[in-house]
Amino acid sequence: MQLNIQEYIPILIPLIILQIGLAIYAVVDVFKHPHYKFGNRVFWVIICAFISFLGPIIYFAFGKGED
Repeated sequence: MQLNIQEYIPILIPLIILQIGLAIYAVVDVFKHPHYKFGNRVFWVIICAFISFLGPIIYFAFGKGED
């Protein structure tokens, strides 16, 4: 059975765009937001930028503090 990547491109492109967009949005929010529930700015930038889909979701669910 041979894997043909061209069959998966219509599914992969929107997922890649979503992943990149979510990571960019989360990193921008980290730089704009002054308070975090735990951790610091560097910690959250690393989490959001390098842990695929879960990093930004973890930040918005657990890391973002009150304004």
